[in-house]
Amino acid sequence: MKKLLGYLTKGYLKETILSPLFKCIEAVLELFVPIVVADMIDNGIEYGDKGIVIRSCILLVCLALAGLAFSITAQFFAAKAATGFARTVGNALFRHIQGLSYSDLDEIGTSTLMTRMTSDLNQVQTGVNMTLRLLLRSPFIVFGAMIMAFTIDVQSALIFACTIPVLSVVVFGIMLGGMRLYGKVRSGLDKLLCRTRENLSGSRVIRAFCMEEREISAFREDNNALTHDQLVSGRISALMNPLTFVLINLSIVILIHQGALQVEAGILTQGAVIALYNYMSQILVELIKLASLIITITKAAACGKRIQSVLDGGEGMADGSRTDGEPDAEYAVEFRHADLCYRNAAENSLSDISFTAKRGDVIGVIGGTGSGKSSLVDLIPRFYDVTGGEVLIDGVNVREYNIEALRSKIGIVPQKAVLFKGTIRENMKWRDENASDEEIFRAIEIAQAREIIDTKKNGLDAIVEQGGRNFSGGQRQRLTIARALVGSPEIIILDDSASALDFATDAALRHALRGLENATVFIVSQRTSSIMHADRIIVLDDGHAVGIGTHAELLGHCDVYREIYESQFRKEDKAV
Repeated sequence: MKKLLGYLTKGYLKETILSPLFKCIEAVLELFVPIVVADMIDNGIEYGDKGIVIRSCILLVCLALAGLAFSITAQFFAAKAATGFARTVGNALFRHIQGLSYSDLDEIGTSTLMTRMTSDLNQVQTGVNMTLRLLLRSPFIVFGAMIMAFTIDVQSALIFACTIPVLSVVVFGIMLGGMRLYGKVRSGLDKLLCRTRENLSGSRVIRAFCMEEREISAFREDNNALTHDQLVSGRISALMNPLTFVLINLSIVILIHQGALQVEAGILTQGAVIALYNYMSQILVELIKLASLIITITKAAACGKRIQSVLDGGEGMADGSRTDGEPDAEYAVEFRHADLCYRNAAENSLSDISFTAKRGDVIGVIGGTGSGKSSLVDLIPRFYDVTGGEVLIDGVNVREYNIEALRSKIGIVPQKAVLFKGTIRENMKWRDENASDEEIFRAIEIAQAREIIDTKKNGLDAIVEQGGRNFSGGQRQRLTIARALVGSPEIIILDDSASALDFATDAALRHALRGLENATVFIVSQRTSSIMHADRIIVLDDGHAVGIGTHAELLGHCDVYREIYESQFRKEDKAV
């Protein structure tokens, strides 16, 4: 949380100082009110002097207006600092998340990041706003009232001196007890959000397996656990107001009793007793505010720690300085004994992978489920770093490249076809914002997606709904392939991205990709028909390259490839 506050002091130091300052000035004006009231009672009302009463009333109005002006100014600066702080932290958090490696994202989890980017950040913003407005003002009023009480009567002021430490113990004791519980509540919220997200995204699967009741039961269990934690933390926080009220009211009873005895003895005036009572009431009001503030700060501190853990976590990837490879490099892509072990995994997902690919080559990658096909191509754009060996592009280790420059060389189509809300044109310009319509249509034609555009009333300006849900699976795949081809990347990776295409469209796509000049194409597929015409095929089995060669060569000496081919070829014959 201390590191987060650095964003506040660096960008909004003026507001951070002025807001509490104006609040303290308002507090000083408020502390003068009981003195003015006491003077009006003792010297105006008691002796029937209307002049003193009128002057006192005018002074009270002036104090109120001045206090209001200072209060509004303080709240303006507090709001400006809090919203600006939240914006700065939100930007820093989002920028940090964008820089996290796939390993970091896998470890932290999407639902946790969403919670911390939204509700946690809002809670911290509220905490900062309330802290700037009240954290100094409330203690200032409390101790200021005690000091003013000593100027009126030392004996009566001792009641204040005894009450305030007891109240401080209660307030801070509840704060410390609640802080740990609020952290537990936020963790429970993460878990519940994760389950909700999975249920919403996987609703069709749940219904297909008739698992609605089981998921409802699991949700109810997590929700009940979260409710229990919230009730426990709420009950502890709920002790704040009753305990402070009891202590303050007992002090007021003692104060009035003591004051009555002193008035009767002629030691104190009636106005002085009223002033002491008003100071005690001010302490009560401010402690109620302070109690609420402590609860807010407790929540904000717990949320701030969660945000800070994300900012501190994640190793990210060290960025290199190279923007281009060796101009005379023999190979476009080269793997040298590359290993990959995912974080916290017991075994390697890839082991001792070595192969080369020249410019213009088409490389096929095939293997069973979980054999490491996606893991292999993820090493090329450096989504993951090798844990052994090295990967080179144009003769340079990918670790030496500037990440943005490296990925600008590569057009990637992931397994899951993802389109973003907007228009087709906006989606097509993700690789190159300045791409012309001619370049976009060329990529669309290579991806066999021209018919999609032609059937849309607005062409490239046709609306794409969230996730591209207004397109079929095959249409989404073709549009994502076209998006990757815009800008003529040097390396094209199709990670099982033609699974929803029919055989004719798949064949036309592969034929079109063959026509790209100097583009190295990686096709990851479970269909032998999709990669059998590749210049070289890499066969993976349990993370090992068990065969590298052409289709004919692998049929002759690679048992794994032959088994895959023979099992699928019969199915494809029947489909034809």
